[in-house]
Amino acid sequence: MSNQDKYTIGWICAISTELVAAQAFLDEKHEGPEYVSPKDDNDYTLGRIGRHNVVIAVLPNGEYGISSATSVARDMLHSFPNIRLGLMVGIGGGAPSKKHDIRLGDIVVSSPHDRDGGVLQYDFGKTIQDQSFQTTGFLNQPPRVLRAAVNGLKAQYESDGHQLDNAINGIFETKKRLRKNYMRPSIRTDRLYQSGVVHPQNDGADCATSCAASCGDDPSTLVSRLERTEEEDNPVIHYGTIASANQLMKDASVRDKLAAEKNVLCFEMEAAGLMNNFPCLVIRGICDYSDSHKNKEWQGYAAMTAAAYAKDLLCRIVPNKVEAEKKIGEVLSGQSKDISDSSH
Repeated sequence: MSNQDKYTIGWICAISTELVAAQAFLDEKHEGPEYVSPKDDNDYTLGRIGRHNVVIAVLPNGEYGISSATSVARDMLHSFPNIRLGLMVGIGGGAPSKKHDIRLGDIVVSSPHDRDGGVLQYDFGKTIQDQSFQTTGFLNQPPRVLRAAVNGLKAQYESDGHQLDNAINGIFETKKRLRKNYMRPSIRTDRLYQSGVVHPQNDGADCATSCAASCGDDPSTLVSRLERTEEEDNPVIHYGTIASANQLMKDASVRDKLAAEKNVLCFEMEAAGLMNNFPCLVIRGICDYSDSHKNKEWQGYAAMTAAAYAKDLLCRIVPNKVEAEKKIGEVLSGQSKDISDSSH
């Protein structure tokens, strides 16, 4: 088996913060690939998590969005043709509501519901005045073996709780330099502003700290929330729809509309470029609230929680179950053939 053929799990990150977190949770780091496709511009990290060999790629610096994610996934499959399961792991903006008490550092896992595959491409839809949001594009579900593992891990966490914070803190024992930017920030920096409170334009102040923030911490501007107790999971894992588009969601009113109408729990910018080209599970740590307020304090920790969850998930999957999956490249070529046949 050649170097490339050893790797059956493809893990994609959007930014370097997410890559740092992913690398931190490798049980073993391997040397770089011996060969990549001539047209492959990706940077790869290779390693092992549990009993699986994993290849991790990150989007090019300064590139974001759906098309860039599609390119990275396509190149990965050219150079690592034996990949059978995909993960998109990183940070996203939360969509808290009365139904879903989403807080910074929590995790959202894409989960299918009814006809929804778990990822909604919301700029595939159209908003008609005075009518509900309408979707015109449908995205594939994650592979069945990943969905089964999510349910198994969900039951495990419900019964025994999770140890994600312990796992993250264990990383800091050996990687002390990560503490500054990747540890859990103070709970005081987790501020959820009322939807009607908009951050002043051209004000670069960070809303995480009351001394520097224009928006401050006046109780009348904030949503009041009880502190989580020791009996509650913290961070909490939420399962549902992740909304994906090429633009960053920074509007609380649109956030709330999509949360109410489509049960969206999280917003991000890459997953829609993968679901039909790189069938995968999307795992997002919540680093802000998809509104106009500036808060970068939680990005490192949110990336760590997402990576810690991804590791727990992979450790539930038996290697022969992965080997039994079709190669993603074969799945996609089969889909292309079906579409071609149906058009004639």
